[in-house]
Amino acid sequence: MLKTTVIQMNSRNDKAANLKQIRELVETAVLHDQPDWILLPEHCEWLGGSSGAAAVAEPSTGGETYSLLQTLARENKVWIHGGSFYEQSGIAGKAYNTTVVFNRTGTEVARYRKIHLFDVTTADGVAYHESATILRGSDIVTYDCEGLRIGCAICYDLRFPELFQGLMKQDADLIALPAAFTLLTGKDHWEPLIRARAIETETWFLASAQWGSYETPGGPRQSFGQSMIVDPWGAVVARASEGTGFVSAPIDMALSVRVRQQIPLALNKVLHAGGTI
Repeated sequence: MLKTTVIQMNSRNDKAANLKQIRELVETAVLHDQPDWILLPEHCEWLGGSSGAAAVAEPSTGGETYSLLQTLARENKVWIHGGSFYEQSGIAGKAYNTTVVFNRTGTEVARYRKIHLFDVTTADGVAYHESATILRGSDIVTYDCEGLRIGCAICYDLRFPELFQGLMKQDADLIALPAAFTLLTGKDHWEPLIRARAIETETWFLASAQWGSYETPGGPRQSFGQSMIVDPWGAVVARASEGTGFVSAPIDMALSVRVRQQIPLALNKVLHAGGTI
């Protein structure tokens, strides 16, 4: 049975401090909870507004964040689903928002680039325009982890159920969502969306969030937090409410089997829709 941990951070626009926080939280989680697999939040390495993305973006491999996550996986013999970092794109002024996954030996086994970009104005009038500096990915990504199929998503992807139906079609058992949800949207939408995605895909859903305030060129902003682990029935089995830290839970695939037997969504979709949606 795979034991999982989701880590909650308060990353800011100080990369060295953020990388130090990653190491401390991962090593503390390993010491106390002994997980097999660890999920970090979106922008774990730097959070200071997407306008600065290109300036802090790293090479696809070998950068500070990539090397740290790889080393932590190898040293602690755990899987690291590395939240996301800004990855150089080769296009001036543009970067990718990228998840990289490492196995217990520190070998890269998956890479996902965020597909849906956060271009919104929230209720308090704050505008976010991620696509101004971030290139969207195009690939739906899953990977095998010690008998489980894990699906990849990042933050704003959560609002687009088609992506998660695609992950379901690829037989995902667990979906990982690193995020930096805003406080205003998070307080009303974060948990309902996570639980809905878990229920409609009948997968375990693990969401690792940023929490607290951080500075951007447009002024201070605040992330919602509430990292959580949700089972395929939609029940929250572990939650980190406020502050930095982590929570852990084992992935019980026997529960997944029972849920899928009780409500056979995948089978009914094929039988009733001819497999067209």
